[in-house]
Amino acid sequence: MKSLKSLLLLGVAVGLFIAAAVAEELPLIRIGDGGGLCEGPIHIGIEKGFFTAEGLRVETFKLAPGTAFEAIAAGKIDATNGLLATLLAPLVHGLPIKITTGLHTGCNKVLVPANSPIKTAADFRGKKVGVPSLVSSPITFAKRVLAASGVGVSATNMEVEFIVYSEAELPLALERGAIDAIAGGDPIAAIAAKKNNLTVLFDSATLPPYNEQYCCAAYVSNALYEKSPEVAAKFTRAMQQASLWIQSHQDETAAIQVEKKYVPGDAELNAAVLKTYNFIPSAQGAYTAFAALTQELRAIGVIAEDFDVEHLKSTSFAFDLPGGVLDPITER
Repeated sequence: MKSLKSLLLLGVAVGLFIAAAVAEELPLIRIGDGGGLCEGPIHIGIEKGFFTAEGLRVETFKLAPGTAFEAIAAGKIDATNGLLATLLAPLVHGLPIKITTGLHTGCNKVLVPANSPIKTAADFRGKKVGVPSLVSSPITFAKRVLAASGVGVSATNMEVEFIVYSEAELPLALERGAIDAIAGGDPIAAIAAKKNNLTVLFDSATLPPYNEQYCCAAYVSNALYEKSPEVAAKFTRAMQQASLWIQSHQDETAAIQVEKKYVPGDAELNAAVLKTYNFIPSAQGAYTAFAALTQELRAIGVIAEDFDVEHLKSTSFAFDLPGGVLDPITER
């Protein structure tokens, strides 16, 4: 009996050794995690095994706000996901990445105090808006909404003052009257709305036409795309499958994100926010949204009028990844 038990234990040990050896042979991808609701596909990709199903080993790196571009340009990470509006300016200046797919809509909100006299976009003339940075997705969303209503947001016709505060300081600055409104991203914006009794005036998840435009996209470094396009494709498919899973499991997604400490906040509130997003992944959707974004930002002077937008679109996306992806880019 002892010999049989010894053989069984030896067999288990050998099996574990072989499994570990096989795992070590799988391609490794280093993924940056910014710790927001938008990173849901990364979190679910890990927790539900979508990266493993694609034959990838994953190493994640926690990223401080605003450090993703530096990390990927320095070769510290291979891939992550981010807001298209935030990617645009760095891409104009040569950020070495390829966007591979859109992941979902939503993300940005413009908030005012419940008793604010600001009711419409026109009411923002002469007002101060707090933003997390001057190149962030929230300020871009605010500018797009205001410009669409004829409010000046260009360098030559600026009718609104944008002031930078940290995300933690924004609600306090609003309470003290230093600013009149906030432009922020979720879950911080959603938490502030509930905790500080703020009114969500504009929400990219519900306000047409922004609610139909992809805000977040997956992207990989040019180095990964050029040297290991098959790994870039595996990463992209895993992110797409994770997004599809989230679309039908928002409550469980929010619970996982909070329980595993990927995202701050209350799971119930986060789930309510996730339910306003559309997690139907689309490479074509990202490309279409990017095209609309570049045209609007050029119209308000964020992108120079003579800048070659067509070249930017053709060099910023990964076309025809090996093995294919869900809803590839077919219309350019």
